[in-house]
Amino acid sequence: MNPDATIIKAVERLDYRATVGDVAAQAGIDINLAQQGLLVLASAASGHLQVAESGEVVYVFPKNIRSILLNKSLRLRLKQGLATFWQALFYFIRLSFGIVLILLIVLAIVAIGILIVAISSSRGSNNDDRDNSFGGGGFFYLPRLWFGPDLYWMFSPNYQTRQHGRQRARDVEGSQMNFLEAIFSFLFGDGNPNTDLEERRWQTVAMVIRNHRGAVTAEQISPYLDKIGQGFDQEYEAYMLPVLTRFAGQPEVSPEGDIVYRFPELQTSVAQTHTKSVAAYLKETPWRFSQASSGQVLLSAGLGAVLFVLSLVLNSMAWGQIAGLSTSIVAFIHIIAWLSLAYSVAYLAIPLLRYFWVQWRNRRIEARNETRQARAIALNEADAALQKKLAYAQQFASETIVQDKDIVYTTERDLTEQELERSAQIDQEWQQRLNQTQNREH
Repeated sequence: MNPDATIIKAVERLDYRATVGDVAAQAGIDINLAQQGLLVLASAASGHLQVAESGEVVYVFPKNIRSILLNKSLRLRLKQGLATFWQALFYFIRLSFGIVLILLIVLAIVAIGILIVAISSSRGSNNDDRDNSFGGGGFFYLPRLWFGPDLYWMFSPNYQTRQHGRQRARDVEGSQMNFLEAIFSFLFGDGNPNTDLEERRWQTVAMVIRNHRGAVTAEQISPYLDKIGQGFDQEYEAYMLPVLTRFAGQPEVSPEGDIVYRFPELQTSVAQTHTKSVAAYLKETPWRFSQASSGQVLLSAGLGAVLFVLSLVLNSMAWGQIAGLSTSIVAFIHIIAWLSLAYSVAYLAIPLLRYFWVQWRNRRIEARNETRQARAIALNEADAALQKKLAYAQQFASETIVQDKDIVYTTERDLTEQELERSAQIDQEWQQRLNQTQNREH
């Protein structure tokens, strides 16, 4: 079993020394998964266990934990290599949509030029007329028909800076994308901005519990949850079950019948837990149509429109009477005509459909944010009953700090040696207890 990357990151953030509760709170993962993952990681990365006198277990790891894992595991090295390869491959795929667009525009212009030359020839036009039609250079001057931006600079990462420097200086968004990346962003967007929503949710819930020293009410957690239900489920706080399961919580009932929740595992840490700032409610980020600058979006849409117009012109010309052209050239022109039309239609339709889809998603996100915000406002405006419930929860609040002086055993050293060192302390403790017992008898 390979170590979990989430646990590795949590251990690194905790300075390579942590309890199960520390890791579960840092990563926002299930207590049992944190415990199992720490054991796997300790075994794989030469970690050590320290046991406090109270029975708490602390996991200690070397600073070069990633290097140790890579040296030991061929599978991890292959996984890292594949991740790098996929990242490069996906980047090429992103660029390919813009490359195909530019290529089809150029090929459509070339095909239109070939048809114009063929039509002129069939009408008995002389060479001088054809030269004048194309700027005095015949077919070799077709590139002059291009009326868009400089194609060579489009492949430069700072194309927009060079071509539209002044415009970008006034653009608040200031996109860092090159032109080909902007085309992919225009077509498909930039991914879900809330891919880490569940991770943020559980990390925040754990932080709220720790800020209140391991004892909370359901009202303090509800601003970070969804689907809390209505009626019976909401009244009896059934939505807290996933929180209790994940962080090994225990319900406590007050004499008035109110339920509060205590999380013993999150009450233990290797360092003093300071109250950390936490958002009042879990806020989802709205989707953006594109992170490209407004100039890049307009240029991407404009090139799609150019290809669409060229494809219509090419299709109208390609199916007429064409004399003096070989079968292979005619087949090439027909392929370019249909391919340009299909690509341009899809190129313009996908962003249009995605625009309405983004608006629909954002309305739902806004509704969820408003619901969670309403719960946070209700918590801040707590009535007397809720304030009494909050006060009862704090009766179970506590914090245990496992310090170096509390450690009685560690796997870093030989067990026999540690027992010998502690023998004097154990004898002294027994002697103190014996003296206390004798004093009571006298």
